[in-house]
Amino acid sequence: MNKDNIQENLVNKGRELIQEKGAEFLTARKLSDASGYSVGTIYNQFGNMDNFILIQNYLTLDALYARLAKLRAAGTAYQRLNLYTQEFIDFVLENKNLWFLVHNFHLHNNNRRFSKIYLRRVVQITQLVESAFKALFPNIPLPERILSLQVLWLSLFSLSAFLTTDTLDSFSKINKRSLCELLLNTYLAGMKVLEKL
Repeated sequence: MNKDNIQENLVNKGRELIQEKGAEFLTARKLSDASGYSVGTIYNQFGNMDNFILIQNYLTLDALYARLAKLRAAGTAYQRLNLYTQEFIDFVLENKNLWFLVHNFHLHNNNRRFSKIYLRRVVQITQLVESAFKALFPNIPLPERILSLQVLWLSLFSLSAFLTTDTLDSFSKINKRSLCELLLNTYLAGMKVLEKL
């Protein structure tokens, strides 16, 4: 069996483990037990578990982009932004454990820069949204529009962590989907007001 097949088998098995048991379950030892490959083989293939997680996140971001890209031509700019948000929420809710891994990677990436390969995946997602954002707010200067879009994305990204857990459900009866949609539409309404000032 060649190196590519071993990596692919390990990535697929790791993805199954994350989806079934959660991101916190993923260790080299547990991946070894589930896959039948030794811990040494795992480290020979990936160097460390951070690199393994990075590959998992690449796949998750690619899957999110593929879903959002299908909406590129749907409706008005306002409708597209709402559709993007709804599809994002659906994706996170359907892939809670995989998305937690993405969110956790960003949250704990204090001392490392994101690779160009990783950033390219994030940028291609935000570019989809940016075209709709630009169409909705054509009169806002580019630097302000980019900053506003970044604030919106960071807000939704932060809320996405809330979507991956049930721990707050006993304290709040807020519908998670409604929360994200309310954030988006309140933000867009505020942007429309600012655009007229």
